[in-house]
Amino acid sequence: MNLPFFIAKRYLFSKRKKNFINIISWLSVVVVAFITAALVIVLSVFNGLGDLLRTLNNSFDPEIKIEAVEGKTFFMTDSLRQKIQGIEGVAVATEVLEDYAYLRYRDANQIITLKGVSENFLDQGRMNSSIVSGKLTLSEGDVDYALIGSGIEYNLSVVVNDPMFPLQLYYIKNTKLTGLDPSKLYAKRNIVPVGVFRIVQNFDDNYVIVPLRFAEDLMDANNKRTSLEIKAKPEVDQAKLQQVLKETLGPAFAVLNQEEQHKDLYRLLRMEKLFTFLAFTLLLGIGAINIFFSLMMLALEAALIRRMFISEVAVIATLGTLSGLLLGGLICWLQMQYGLVSMGMESAVMEGYPIKPILSDFVLTLVVVALITLLISLRPAQLAARSAQVQHL
Repeated sequence: MNLPFFIAKRYLFSKRKKNFINIISWLSVVVVAFITAALVIVLSVFNGLGDLLRTLNNSFDPEIKIEAVEGKTFFMTDSLRQKIQGIEGVAVATEVLEDYAYLRYRDANQIITLKGVSENFLDQGRMNSSIVSGKLTLSEGDVDYALIGSGIEYNLSVVVNDPMFPLQLYYIKNTKLTGLDPSKLYAKRNIVPVGVFRIVQNFDDNYVIVPLRFAEDLMDANNKRTSLEIKAKPEVDQAKLQQVLKETLGPAFAVLNQEEQHKDLYRLLRMEKLFTFLAFTLLLGIGAINIFFSLMMLALEAALIRRMFISEVAVIATLGTLSGLLLGGLICWLQMQYGLVSMGMESAVMEGYPIKPILSDFVLTLVVVALITLLISLRPAQLAARSAQVQHL
């Protein structure tokens, strides 16, 4: 065979092979970048959803809620009331009596959650920005009024502040029928709705808020309470106040902060975030197979040395990860500023989909991508080292 022709042919083949390897390497960079960006964006979306849920729930839920550990209700005694009022840092302690009831309005009806609250409920200020129709009041002198959710208003076509058509509330008594009159099995009271609130669908579709005395009369539950809602003074640490309440009330009562009131919901959200992170990490591992085969091809080139191999790994990992972090951060910023992706609901409380980038998520993503690319490169590194040793023999 002609030696110059053989050398030229080998050179062209080697050059073509290196170009192919370079293409594979850059494709690996793109894969790592897009998966990294997707991971950052998804984690930020979960953070945003968590913040949105807390904002919505906190507008309806108290800062601290006290419930009985056993049983649905507990008796509100004077000594218990004095204990709570005597704790430094408690600004407002609202007494609550809450249960299911049957609501009828004209020819429409619905099962609702009736929430009876003491007079200082409005002092907590949680409903101030939630009223969308009517006025924010629960009584005027001896006359009681109701606040209803916007979902109830829509479903039953309720007209607020119309005394000609009040809400008809029915409550099943805990008693046995002794005669032929079924009306003795339930209590019925009428009340006029004067305000409509809109917070979040779960509350809007189910809740009717009335004065505590009205709920006590309907349920025949004098001095019974389902919970106490505590508002702390502005300068007080809520965590410390919660601990003081626990120590003061003892083991018979559960003292819950705002997140603990929906612990199952937030636990589910954290689990979804974790499994999504693991799923994208697995996807990143699959994508990193491209890096593996690219590096395997480089390792089989007998002329390569370890330093060149490590440089290739560093280029793919660094460019891919940093590009992905920058791309993900840019998309998160655009969503925060311009709301590119909407909630897709006409009645959504916010137009753009919630998103919240957190530095720890970026750092965690960086560490995971670096570890995966390092682990993927171990086998090609061994082959590269062996090739280098063979060449020296």
